[in-house]
Formats: sequence, structure tokens, C-alpha cells
Amino acid sequence: MKQKIVGGFTLIELLVVIAIIGILSSLAVVSLNNARAKARDAKRVSDIRQIQTALELFLADRNGYPAGNDLVLGAGAGASLSQDNGFSATAGGTTYMGRVPANPAPGATDYKYTSYTSSAAASVCAGAPCAWYQIEFEIEDQVGGLTEGAHIADPSGVN
Repeated sequence: MKQKIVGGFTLIELLVVIAIIGILSSLAVVSLNNARAKARDAKRVSDIRQIQTALELFLADRNGYPAGNDLVLGAGAGASLSQDNGFSATAGGTTYMGRVPANPAPGATDYKYTSYTSSAAASVCAGAPCAWYQIEFEIEDQVGGLTEGAHIADPSGVN
């Protein structure tokens, strides 16, 4: 009599395959999270450069920058940038940015805008036009020439 051998997988073989799939999926999740952080940082840098461009257009029309002190951009009073109202929830006159971008969540802090009476950034400017501004922002990881952490953008560039 011949015995028939029925094909199949042993429990050990199944456990090994499940463990390998688990390791591969966890590696994929880790690299996906890193890619997401880099994408958020690239968007932050792009947002800041767009805001700077809009501020330079404002400067050309108004001979100064809009007034603001620790103004959170992209929400409430910093929702748009226009010629008559500066950073405001409502636009008036020429609109430079209909919707000022906010910091992409999660991670980092809100974009904060402050205007100053001079490039020394010693005295906050209360009424437009203002001579200088700073935008505070933060990135999660190194992007371009910027290192991880807090940064400031002003009329001279991003540092």
C-alpha cells in the first residue's frame, strides 16, 4: 500500500511568513512617515516664500509692510493679505493673497508674523506702513539648506 502525502504548510512556515510580512510592513510605515515629514517641510518653505512674495507686492504698493504683532498666519486675522486691510479676515482693495497658508499639521508651530519700525527688529510697528517684518516658522527635518528647528524669514531672505 502506498500512502498519499497531502501538501500544505506547517505552522512554523506560516509563522515565518507572517513575521516577514510584519517586518516589511513596519519598514514601509517608517519610511512613509519620513516622506510625509519631508513633504510638510517642503510645503512650509514654499508657503513662506509665497508669503514673502505677496509682502513684496504689498511693499511696492504701500511703501511698507502691513502692521502686525505675533499674528498667526492662515487663520482668523491672518487669513488674507490685501492692500487696504493688510493681514485680515476680510480683503479690501488689491488682494495679494486671498488665502494665506497655515502651517501643515501635524508638527511644528504656526507661522507668526511681526512687523517692526526698522531692520534692527527692536521696536514693533503699530501702524502700516512698516519698514521690516519677520515671519517665524519651524521645520521638522532638514530641507534644502535649512536645518531642523525654528527659523525666521524677513525681507533679506530665510535664515
